[in-house]
Amino acid sequence: MNAGSLISKIVVVVTLVFLSLGAAAQKLEVDSTRVMHIDEEKTEVKHSPTKATIYSAILPGLGQAYNKKYWKVPLVYAGLGTIGYFVHWNNDNYKVMKLAYRDFTDTDPNTNSYLDLNGAQYYDLENSETDRANFKTNLTRQQDYYRRNRDLLIISFVGFYGLNIIDASVDAHFFDFDISEDLTINWQPTMSSFNNVPLYGVNLSFTF
Repeated sequence: MNAGSLISKIVVVVTLVFLSLGAAAQKLEVDSTRVMHIDEEKTEVKHSPTKATIYSAILPGLGQAYNKKYWKVPLVYAGLGTIGYFVHWNNDNYKVMKLAYRDFTDTDPNTNSYLDLNGAQYYDLENSETDRANFKTNLTRQQDYYRRNRDLLIISFVGFYGLNIIDASVDAHFFDFDISEDLTINWQPTMSSFNNVPLYGVNLSFTF
């Protein structure tokens, strides 16, 4: 075997080796790109209705903030604050009426908080049994009135709290919903025939 033939074979072998390495590198590059693409798809974060629900359950308005509906947060707190205020107001009045009733019906002359109530001066509580009976009935009605209002407002507070959670969950479900603003209408004249009679009309198509 002469030197020229040996060199030719070496050149062929080296060429095949380089071609193989190039193909392997290209495949590795393609696979790496594919892996990176898959990883990017896996790491893509989607808006979670579960998170929005939990956030609003833990702290009212937090789910709305997570949904980027920031304008709803003040409404949530305004609603809860208003209901909470009237719960407190009715509860305070209920306590006043309850104490007045207890002081009025006990035998201790030193407990007379009922005299501080508005309207008590119109009753002759010292000399008239009829006025005492009417005053006692009025105290009972006032107690029932403020207690009922307080209880209904507490139920309203719980309902509004739940509504805050539902609102956050519904908004989160529609967060990724694509609502296109492209609403167009296209029209073109058309012609057809019926019993060999030409009919002319307009074809309308909507895009939304």
